[in-house]
Amino acid sequence: MKAVILAGGLGTRISEETSTRPKPMVEIGGKPILWHIMKIYSAHGINEFVVCCGYKGYIVKEYFANYFLHMSDVTFDMQNNQMEIHQRYAEPWRVTLVDTGENTLTGGRLKRVADYVKDDDEFCFTYGDGVANINIGELIHFHKQHGKNATVTAVQPAGRYGALEMDKDIVRGFIEKPQGDGGWINGGFFVLSPSCIDMVEDDSSSWENEPLRILAAQGELMAYEHRGFWQPMDTLRDKNQLEELWQSGNAPWKVWK
Repeated sequence: MKAVILAGGLGTRISEETSTRPKPMVEIGGKPILWHIMKIYSAHGINEFVVCCGYKGYIVKEYFANYFLHMSDVTFDMQNNQMEIHQRYAEPWRVTLVDTGENTLTGGRLKRVADYVKDDDEFCFTYGDGVANINIGELIHFHKQHGKNATVTAVQPAGRYGALEMDKDIVRGFIEKPQGDGGWINGGFFVLSPSCIDMVEDDSSSWENEPLRILAAQGELMAYEHRGFWQPMDTLRDKNQLEELWQSGNAPWKVWK
């Protein structure tokens, strides 16, 4: 099975990091968040990826073109114009990088890579800026069991700020980032039938609007409830929180060995 990853947005809300590179190439622990997402999928046996590039997509291409250099020790022999790569470790990945346009919206990007998934029974689809300790295998099993065309992973994000625990006007304590209002939101990590792409009209189509609304109206959209860790990287604050978790050695999304 393939995983399609959106990696072409401008990332305007984290412009401190994205003025020189696309958002999925912003690093957590010295590795692009795109790499972290791919590692999550790979831990569950999905090693074939279609990456939808757009804004500064050449940086994504250069990263994978030089993957050995990024991941290995290298000796440069200047006198003899030679390069020796040590510890030739590589992921078992097949990565297709597709230029889906700089201003194309999410649905349009998916439509532009339709030819790469049209012969598959189903494929995974997600955003290039969020991580989770989701069990991809269980997600796919859930999708196959219900038999509908689309599955979205539903998550309940925590509140962004600490809360006061109050008894009338008396403060009894503090709650660190309590659960949100209990509502479920779109956490990405979809499993889709290729026929879902037919719901997308053109480059100006947002996946989150008409395509998902049509699938829901047809009764073809099911929700897989993920109650574990989930965190998007929308702002610099989010990025710093993810970095702190990684540096602590307790990053919840690190489900690989």
